[in-house]
Amino acid sequence: MKKARVLIVDDEEAFANNIAKLIAKRGYDIKAVYNGQSALQALDEDDFDVIVLDLKMPGLDGLATLKIIKRKKPSVEVIILTGHGSMESGIDGIEMGAFDFIMKPVRFDELHDKIRQAYQRKLVHEENSHNFMGNKE
Repeated sequence: MKKARVLIVDDEEAFANNIAKLIAKRGYDIKAVYNGQSALQALDEDDFDVIVLDLKMPGLDGLATLKIIKRKKPSVEVIILTGHGSMESGIDGIEMGAFDFIMKPVRFDELHDKIRQAYQRKLVHEENSHNFMGNKE
C-alpha cells in the first residue's frame, strides 16, 4: 500500500512541526505549512490524501481554506483542528465536507487514528470510483 500523503496546516509552527514529525514516524509522507494560502499553494504543487487543518489562522482562516480545498480537490479528506471551545466551527467544517474534527489540545493517538480512518475512507472512495468507472466500460 502506498504511503499516505498528509498536509498539516497550522499557524503555530512549533505545533505543526511536532505533529508532522510524530505522524512521519508512523510511516506517512508529511508536509507542514503555516497558513491557508500556503496550504492552497502546496495543494496546487502536490497531491495529498489527508489534510489536517487548523481553523483559527490569520488571513485565510480554516473554513475559507476548506471551502477552496473541497472545490479544487474534492477527494482530499480534511480533518479540522479546532480549539477555544469552538465545537460549532468543527461542525460547520463537517457540513462543508470535512471528514471530522478534533478539539485542541490534540491527543496524538486520536489524531493518528483520524488520519488513518480518513486515508482508508479515501482509498475506499477511489476503489469504488474505479470499479464503477470500470464497470461502465
